[in-house]
Amino acid sequence: MKIALVQNAPEKGDWLQNLTDADSLIGGGCGADIYVLPEMFATGQYIDPSEVVQTMDGPIVSWLRSKASELDAAVCGTLPVAENGSVYNRLCFAMPDGSLTHYDKHHLFTYSGEADHFSRGDKRVVITFRGLRILLLICYDLRFPTFSRNRDDYDAVLYPANWPDKRILAWDILLRARALENQCFAIGVNRSGSDELGSYPGHSAIISPYGETLIQTDGEPRMACAELDLEQLARFRAKFPVLQDAD
Repeated sequence: MKIALVQNAPEKGDWLQNLTDADSLIGGGCGADIYVLPEMFATGQYIDPSEVVQTMDGPIVSWLRSKASELDAAVCGTLPVAENGSVYNRLCFAMPDGSLTHYDKHHLFTYSGEADHFSRGDKRVVITFRGLRILLLICYDLRFPTFSRNRDDYDAVLYPANWPDKRILAWDILLRARALENQCFAIGVNRSGSDELGSYPGHSAIISPYGETLIQTDGEPRMACAELDLEQLARFRAKFPVLQDAD
């Protein structure tokens, strides 16, 4: 299973340019099975998203579906979605057969005011794609180990993020902690660049179930790809059955 971390630097509000830039970063792809983009990869981060809110039949979701078909792979990232009178920070996971699964951010970042403008998701979402079981989470969810707890029902966890430089040490440590305690691959994709809310240093990474860094980016927009060894994961879990001993 090959994963691509697509770390872009979105211009706030310019979704058309941001999608063009993401196209350039991905190019013809790297043969990955899943391409993961950051939180709000096409709109930039908004506390009040009313200027850029999308629908599920809008251009950003359409782009995700189109790229998934073009690359014969899953393509995912988050965007602000209006639905049934509420707005959600939604991770959309588009698959090459045209199907799409989504997860709405459960832990809203009260410190920034996100909870004043978004509604909280109430569903835990685990999907299976090409044999990989994946827990879908977003950014601030990383800080909450109980919500991320592996119930022996996933092999990898995704965290698309807008994580600022002033708290990047927490990002690095918590990604490793989630991988170790859940005996899984932790996949974190952070944006780069800056906006009026802060600067974003990248540090997108894949951490193995052993806590090893398989790949980590610097602060420049780029795509980075790495293989997940699922057979090694299965052997590790069989030999060292941590999940069976969980509370």
